[in-house]
Amino acid sequence: MIDVTFTYADLEYFLLVLVRISCFVFVAPFFSLNGVPRSVKIVFSIFLSYLVYMSVDRSDVVYSTLLGYAVVVMKEALTGFLIGWGAQICVAVTSFAGSIADMEIGVSMVSLVDPATREQATFTGVFYQYIFTLFMIVTGMYQYLLSALVDSFTLIPVNGAVFDSESLIGSVIKFLGDYITMGFRIILPIFCTMLLLNAVLGILAKISPQMNMFAVGMQMKVLVGLGILFLTVRILPGAADYVFREMKEMIVSFMEGMT
Repeated sequence: MIDVTFTYADLEYFLLVLVRISCFVFVAPFFSLNGVPRSVKIVFSIFLSYLVYMSVDRSDVVYSTLLGYAVVVMKEALTGFLIGWGAQICVAVTSFAGSIADMEIGVSMVSLVDPATREQATFTGVFYQYIFTLFMIVTGMYQYLLSALVDSFTLIPVNGAVFDSESLIGSVIKFLGDYITMGFRIILPIFCTMLLLNAVLGILAKISPQMNMFAVGMQMKVLVGLGILFLTVRILPGAADYVFREMKEMIVSFMEGMT
């Protein structure tokens, strides 16, 4: 017979650990894919919470009323959300890069339902999302995310988060400055090629006014754009490394803003 005994204090602490981890799992990239059943996410969160609960040094959670415990729960939920969101906003740059690439190629009106987010997205954005998710698996970036989550219980104990709004807002503002840089670094070959092609089409329109450059240009931009998209796949690993470095910096800066 299995005899499991625990106190109310142990249960309260475990539930707080579960809140932080579950908020992270439902927000962080790779773990928050909608293709994964919610039951799997819940079981994974509970299992990971148990491992963390058994490995970290536990401390008493001090509160006086039920409202006080609710405040502690909200603090843990916000802590897990910020850690996962710091990684998620870096991955969102792929959708931005895909939308700009489709706009330059001339197929921005084509939209797909992204199975990962169940939102409307361009087909190049969906392509980049799957490529970066694959790189996240191959490079073991998901292991770093889990390690950062587990280490957060050492750096930010349960009920020990102190939210520095100035530091957190400064981290977001700094990231917004790098957001455009990361997006254009991914689609820079397509952007430069389309700019050169538009210049050539403009010269041809002046030389041969009788040619319908509108019809010719649309076909050429699609063919050339898809060709450049195929040829520049080899630069995506370098872009993925840049995005992953930015992701690590965002997670660290968010955690520093909560210590």
